[in-house]
Amino acid sequence: MLEEWLAPKAAALESRGLTRRLRARAADERLIDLAGNDYLGLASDPRVIEAAADAVRVWGTGSTASRLVTGTTALHEEIESSLADYVGQESALVFSSGYLANLGVVTALGGPGTLLVSDEHVHASLVDACRLSRSRVEIVPHNDVDAVTKVLAERNEPHAVVMTESVFSVLSDAAPLTELAAAARAHDAVLLVDEAHGLGVTGEGRGSVHAAGLAGLDHVIVTMTLSKAMASQGGVVLGPALVRAHLINRARSFIYDTGLNPAACAAALAALQVLKNEPERPLAIHTATARLASACDVPAASGPVVSVPMPGPRETVQAAELCLAGGVRVGSFRPPSVPDGISRLRLTAHAGLTDADLDQACDVISRAIQDVS
Repeated sequence: MLEEWLAPKAAALESRGLTRRLRARAADERLIDLAGNDYLGLASDPRVIEAAADAVRVWGTGSTASRLVTGTTALHEEIESSLADYVGQESALVFSSGYLANLGVVTALGGPGTLLVSDEHVHASLVDACRLSRSRVEIVPHNDVDAVTKVLAERNEPHAVVMTESVFSVLSDAAPLTELAAAARAHDAVLLVDEAHGLGVTGEGRGSVHAAGLAGLDHVIVTMTLSKAMASQGGVVLGPALVRAHLINRARSFIYDTGLNPAACAAALAALQVLKNEPERPLAIHTATARLASACDVPAASGPVVSVPMPGPRETVQAAELCLAGGVRVGSFRPPSVPDGISRLRLTAHAGLTDADLDQACDVISRAIQDVS
């Protein structure tokens, strides 16, 4: 039965060059990594590694249960308070992944009396959260504040949540946060901002919401991930303490999920401390981004991602393979992972890249693009 059911689906993907395959990486591989999201270059930092190892020695390898049973440790509370303080928010709540943080906050705020207004380019976790929310959902054109305002003004629901990313994950363009926050305020709505690609990168590391002067506002909620710049694992929802209390009681992806393991909390705490002590790291990301963008003949975006349009999905994979053969790993994004349907090479800059790394990467990538185009 499964053969008849699934084999045609697999064949259809293969015929369009859209099949995805897992590829295990070696711990000691000698590659320049421009595909991962270790933006601050801290995933292999001895200080972060030792903090995680110390946490395992003290707390063991797992959190043992959900956060509401025995899964909350002093490390959970410390990363929550430290991160909230760093980005200017009243409170924070840690989930076991960024995906579950987005799922939890949207479904906890959603329901028949809440309108969800979603930018058409938001991350899959927010898309799925909308589908599970039982809310009416309006998808608006990318970064279109007028469209958001119109939908909010015409709604019948007593509550509304406007959803965006501060820096979008594929195109790496910035959202008009100030204008969106003003539109939400004017129409008694909440603004939910996913800062997955802002924390540690924009606003001198504190994120785009902080840089825009929106941190701590009572109608702005922020989600972040600990798995990118914080070199760890997990997700966080930040905002008013009232929101945190609501999520503890209403967010199913928090209540019924095993808590984030203590080692991940400790690693994120150590990474955050490095960021505080070495504020030059975010600047290094933008310097690397500019060099990569120039080599690929595309504009440098506001975030850590360089997005390079390609002729099609097969050419994208071929270029990525050529880069890998040249010692550089890059991402190959194809539909449905690209919001505009255009297959792209996705390069992620990080603070640990040396000048020699960037010289080699720029040469290898530019030649690969020319070869397949």
